[in-house]
Amino acid sequence: MKRDKGVQATARFDALKLAAAGAMLEGEVDPGQLPRLTDRVVPVADAPRIAWRIVGGHDGLGHPLLKLSLDGKAFMTCQRCLRSFAVPVAQETVLLLARNERELMRLDAEEPEVVLAETPLEPATLVEDELLLSLPFAPRHAAAECAAAAPASAVAVAAEKPFAQLAGLKARHQAKN
Repeated sequence: MKRDKGVQATARFDALKLAAAGAMLEGEVDPGQLPRLTDRVVPVADAPRIAWRIVGGHDGLGHPLLKLSLDGKAFMTCQRCLRSFAVPVAQETVLLLARNERELMRLDAEEPEVVLAETPLEPATLVEDELLLSLPFAPRHAAAECAAAAPASAVAVAAEKPFAQLAGLKARHQAKN
């Protein structure tokens, strides 16, 4: 397998040639530097970058494809407590390659992920697309880690006695009168 570690995320590549050669591109990216992610991720000093890898190949029917892998962490804002936290990213996606519009329409009807590869592709765009799809829409800490999450025991008590607070208010009101 041919490796090209020196390719930058902004360099374009011929996806069909990469698939035919079974070659690989890899690099790292700061999710905060990707234009469509700037409002979704939190900038953190010295944040780890997300490693990406694109490997060319063919499926069982001989269609050219790219395997795109992402590994790392993105920092997002918890929607419960509004603190930032690390969201793990471990994504692997197979993208079938279409040589032209007609093949794109045919493959798109059969397969979930098809990319038009008649012009050179940018790794940064593919990585950004996959990150957008893999990151949660409403990120939240796990309940045990979130400062704003109610303890499970308090939720259970409230569920057992839904009118307990109303009864307490009524009793206080009668005591005043």
